[in-house]
Amino acid sequence: MPLEYAGGGVLAEHKAVREAVGLFDVSHLGKALVRGTGAAAFVNECFTNDLERIAPGKAQYTLCCDEDGGTVDDLIAYLRSDFEVFLIPNAANTAAVVERLQAAAPEGVEVTDLHRDYAILAIQGPLSDEVLESLELPVEHEYMSFADGTIAGHDVTVCRTGYTGERGYELVVPSASALEVWDAVIAAGEPFGIRACGLGARDTLRTEMGYPLHGHELSAEISPVMARAGWAIGWKKPTFWGKEALVRQREEKTVRTLRGLLSQGRGIPRPGMSVEDEAGVELGEITSGTFSPTLRQGIALALLEPSVEDGATVVVDVRGRSELFTVTKPPFVQPSTKES
Repeated sequence: MPLEYAGGGVLAEHKAVREAVGLFDVSHLGKALVRGTGAAAFVNECFTNDLERIAPGKAQYTLCCDEDGGTVDDLIAYLRSDFEVFLIPNAANTAAVVERLQAAAPEGVEVTDLHRDYAILAIQGPLSDEVLESLELPVEHEYMSFADGTIAGHDVTVCRTGYTGERGYELVVPSASALEVWDAVIAAGEPFGIRACGLGARDTLRTEMGYPLHGHELSAEISPVMARAGWAIGWKKPTFWGKEALVRQREEKTVRTLRGLLSQGRGIPRPGMSVEDEAGVELGEITSGTFSPTLRQGIALALLEPSVEDGATVVVDVRGRSELFTVTKPPFVQPSTKES
């Protein structure tokens, strides 16, 4: 997946997703299958979110944590039945997630790494339904649900998921079918202004929405509580990996937490930059920073001390210049077709 495609560029690709439709090849994402008697119950005992909140045919954002609450990975769990859960972790973390599950799996539950077996193509934007309809694929199913279909004779799973904030879908296809499916989607999307989109636009889109990225807003040192992902934790579940540490963090409220920063000037923030108050006292550090194509301003996500309030003015050293930013709560923009 390139940073941008020839003839496009990050700004044009970002605009296509916000106003029309874009196609991402996110096949680098991991894939794994947990299968066997009690598979769903086993996954539920490991990851943070509560699979009992959803029914078969639905997907759920969840997290895999260490016992100290650090984030091994954030991932999507697709519940096919009580006996089968399909997982899409981040590429670099797939092996770690699979190894942890395999080590903990009870007799009768098998965990398989399918990273090379499937490709994933993300169709994102307000006209994504029109593209899928022209391919005779199912649309209109609920957000975070999935349905099966075919493209040019190839089986695909159509998931109402994505990481742009716009209405969209992700197609899970056998790797051997990926090229033909990609070409079919591009051809079907031409009347709707489809653009192939790269990593650059993917990053600006998710940052505008305040979505965390593992390695930036989530890591072994950054827990779901710190990343303000408590909504993806089944606090009432009897057990899950890292529960004791996460409950303690939530109750004590002493850890730095994820906030948004909006530039008051022309500064473009970058990861690793220090955030201070106007008296020079350190308040935290930027985890992701970029230029927002929608707002035409610099935006950032930062881990800040819990005492910092929304609306406060903070200072970031941007290439030797002290730039002022306003602390705010993401998302920075409202997408044209916000998912619910």
